[in-house]
Amino acid sequence: MVGSKLFRTDATKSGTTEVMPRRAEAEADVQGLVEAQMETLLGVRFLASEYGTGPVHGGRIDSLGLDENGSPVIVEYKRGVDAGVINQGLYYLSWLMDHRAEVEHLVRDRLGVTAASQVLWSGPRLICIAGDFTRYDVHAVREHRRSIDLVRYRLFGSGLLGLETVSSVSGGVQVARRARRQEVARAADVQGASMVELAGAVDEALLGLGDGVNRVERKQYRAYQRLRSFVCLCPPQRSKLLVYLKVDPKDVDLVPGFTRDVSRLRRTRQNGRG
Repeated sequence: MVGSKLFRTDATKSGTTEVMPRRAEAEADVQGLVEAQMETLLGVRFLASEYGTGPVHGGRIDSLGLDENGSPVIVEYKRGVDAGVINQGLYYLSWLMDHRAEVEHLVRDRLGVTAASQVLWSGPRLICIAGDFTRYDVHAVREHRRSIDLVRYRLFGSGLLGLETVSSVSGGVQVARRARRQEVARAADVQGASMVELAGAVDEALLGLGDGVNRVERKQYRAYQRLRSFVCLCPPQRSKLLVYLKVDPKDVDLVPGFTRDVSRLRRTRQNGRG
């Protein structure tokens, strides 16, 4: 397996030992680990495990959830390398889009009426977690107009789990530069032009952090995610631009009038507020 390495250091003996990665004994072991802490690991609220798709479709979705922006998420697991995991997941995504009422009923039962009414059907996601992926897998996800994340897992020792994003593709419609300029011009007629320009600069900076950063459009904000959302950008106002960052306030120096801790406020649908 390629990628990051993990070492155990011993300050007293000045020794360093590599902790060798390994794969799970069975696919179900990976599934159990992720489902037990799905919101922490993936930013996805767990809905169901081994969800049956009915006698006609004849399938079982490994894990079904809802992410921080309200997008329905299918998670498929493979112990090692499996060329069929992407097509299998896309097959289930197609079923998901054809059974919206059933999924919303499940969300209502698990997470409540509010969550069910705010499901983001324009951005369903597929997360494939496997021991590894081939270059053909990475190329294949770029050819589909779906939001797909390929995540490589590793087990280290007896209590460490590593997740590494191999490829992340957003299925959302990309806004052309010309259309984006027109949008900015329209907004400038109503709002402060400087704030609109600043919002555009922030957008470009966030998307420029790497290929794995995806933007999710909501009515009230834009979410930027790398597997999990880490920033929410609100529409520019006349004299200010609100940006919500997902950080621990204890780890940053708050500047009065510029940054503030909102972690104690009531949690909203906008991830990153706090």
